[in-house]
Amino acid sequence: MARKKRDVPEINSSSTADMAFILLLFFLLTTSMDTDRGLARQLPPPPQQEQQNQDNDTKLKERNVLQVFLNLNDQLMCGGEYVTVDQVRDKAKEFISNRANDEKMPEKVTMNVPYFGTVQVTKNHVISLRCDRGSSYKEYIAVQNELVAAYNELRDELAQEKWQKNYAELSEDQQSAIREIYPQRISEAEPKKYGEKK
Repeated sequence: MARKKRDVPEINSSSTADMAFILLLFFLLTTSMDTDRGLARQLPPPPQQEQQNQDNDTKLKERNVLQVFLNLNDQLMCGGEYVTVDQVRDKAKEFISNRANDEKMPEKVTMNVPYFGTVQVTKNHVISLRCDRGSSYKEYIAVQNELVAAYNELRDELAQEKWQKNYAELSEDQQSAIREIYPQRISEAEPKKYGEKK
């Protein structure tokens, strides 16, 4: 007598996709991810044609440029002197503001700024940052952060002096006026390979 084959009952798999989706969603929501550190920069709008022509005609005077150089050994030179990363912020603040109107610092230009009236500002200053290809990314970011912090501190100090508020708490018009006095002008040269590590 021949045996009859038994049929194996099928498993209902219609909800498998739903369960997989719920598990994926659970792990995405409960898992923390490392966030990359980087530089938050907003690029300026492209210059108009007539402004480009003016910029080409204007040459920067040496006194208006602060040279910051990071070499392959992560040694930092600012304004011709070796400094630590902790000293960069103060050097930059001194350069940007030129409170003593020093002839070796950026020249001051008289401007009419809303809320402040006629003031003298170092609007033509530039901080030029160069680094060696061999310098570490960590030090590069640290120098960048210190330069940006110099502008932020100067803006906060001026906002506190004028309105007893931090720069971030001001209206857009007030912030714009302070940016006219302390415009952020950091120029980055393309990294070059100046030397070899020994």
